[in-house]
Order: sequence, then structure tokens, then C-alpha cells
Amino acid sequence: MYDSAAARDPLGCIFIVTYGRSGSTLLQGILNSIPGYVVRGENGDSLYSLFAYFNTLDKAHREHTDPKKKSPDTPSHPWFGIHQFSDETTLALLRSLVLASLLQPPAGTRVTGFKEIRWVHSNWRAYADFLIRLFPRARFVINTRDHADVLASKWWKDRENGPAILDRAEVQFAELEAAYPDRTHRVHYNDYTADSTSLKSLFDWLGEPFDKDRVNDVLTRRHSY
Repeated sequence: MYDSAAARDPLGCIFIVTYGRSGSTLLQGILNSIPGYVVRGENGDSLYSLFAYFNTLDKAHREHTDPKKKSPDTPSHPWFGIHQFSDETTLALLRSLVLASLLQPPAGTRVTGFKEIRWVHSNWRAYADFLIRLFPRARFVINTRDHADVLASKWWKDRENGPAILDRAEVQFAELEAAYPDRTHRVHYNDYTADSTSLKSLFDWLGEPFDKDRVNDVLTRRHSY
């Protein structure tokens, strides 16, 4: 197991929730300018695979450890051993895996996490619940951008139904806000690139001092590819 203070005493955790070409890499840079913050980039939605793994085991455990049925504790049972599954042990191991293999927070890290553009799932609520169980101090920062600007990028040029995909994402993001109002904060790329002080509410929500000069310095640097 990843033996670190971060694994034993869960860090603060931020997930940047967004879609492609929203300017989220810039927001990632702004958050990383806060002392003690290490917010990683995209990872191909890899934690969703861990969510599926956890759910599969949890479902099998619940279905095949019915006290009214034969216990799966002998080699003659087709689900032999599934009764040993522990959700809390599994979550602790998965947390250690994510910390050790993906986030790798260095000494002095107070808040870690990542940004991802692949958030639209039919079972998003269950996935969000899983992330909160995985990182009890999890917060979600929703980053949006004017759709006309997003769709004008080369990344979206050859994608069919771009407007519908963005609309679906916006609906899910609104549902995420409604479901977890205390854990969610929304920012808009067009607003903070026009006036960096619009990010003060984000810093207040995070409980961090807003340093306008530091944020403006990040805004002057090129981010993304």
C-alpha cells in the first residue's frame, strides 16, 4: 500500500469538471499557483474504470452473500471468496493506488486532484458518490466556456453533434451542482480571462487568499498544446 501521510490522512481533492477546449488547462495552472496545490492533468477518465471495478465486486458481494443461501466460503461454491470483499478496504487500496500511480503528491501537498474532459456518463451520480467515498474531501470545480468558442476549435471540427454533446454536458454539470451544492463551484473561462477578479469567489470557496498578481501572471502564460 502507498504508505504516506496523504494515504493515511486524506488530502483535500479537486476535480475540474469540464469538456474539451474549455480553457481548463489554464484553470489547472491557476490552481497550481496556490501554494500546496498539485492538480494534475487529464488521465483518460481512468478512475471511471476503478469505479466499474468497485461496483462489480460490490454487486457480486451483495448478491452472493445472502444469509439465506449457502455461503461462498468453500471451494465448491461458484463465487468462492466473494464474501471476503470489504468496501472500505477496497476503497483504501484504490485511494492508495490513485495517489501512488497518478497523483503522486510531493511532500507539502495540501490539495491534489486532476482535471478531466470526459465526465458525461449516464450513471454520473453514482460515479460522483464513488469519488467522494474515495476522497472524502473531494470538491468539483466546473469550468465552462461560450460554446461558439469551444466549437470553433480544431478539436471539435470533425466531431458530429458537437452542440448536442456540449448541451448534454451542461445539463449534467447543472445536476452535479444541484446534487452537491457545498462541494461544487462553477467558473466561466470567458469571465476570468476578461477579468481575473471574477475568480475571487473560487478562492474564497477554497478558503485560499486571492493573489491577483499571481493569477494574472499565470494568465499571461501559454497553456495546453
